[in-house]
Amino acid sequence: MSEERAGDNGFLKDEGMEIERIRERKMREMREQKKAMRKGGDKIDKPLTITDDTFVEAVKKYPLIVMDCWAPWCSPCRTIAPVLEELAKKYAGRVVFGKLNVDENPRISQEYAIMAIPTLIIFKDSAPVDVIQGALPKPYLEAKIKEWL
Repeated sequence: MSEERAGDNGFLKDEGMEIERIRERKMREMREQKKAMRKGGDKIDKPLTITDDTFVEAVKKYPLIVMDCWAPWCSPCRTIAPVLEELAKKYAGRVVFGKLNVDENPRISQEYAIMAIPTLIIFKDSAPVDVIQGALPKPYLEAKIKEWL
């Protein structure tokens, strides 16, 4: 019985260390984003990392935000990532792009019924106004975003 508990404690300790490493990485990313925002004012020229915890604040803060719901293992998600980065630069100051990893953020994924990725959700004035599913070409994505400017 005591051997089982010792094994469990080791597992819990390892799990706790992993959670702490993830927390530290997320905090670093958030500090970098804040630093970038201060540097460039409100002209955010790259996609922001969004989490279950920062989602509501981000959607409320930015009048027009395109949320990329993705996962690292998803090939189509990786295909459109550079396109979204280009669009983030092009529309900096007018549109903010966010990236929500659906594997790490199940609450928002469930709330918005994300069943396929990549899924882009366009929020205008805190409300979802459009959904785009799949790795579509840049001209199509840009045209859909322009509809909401």
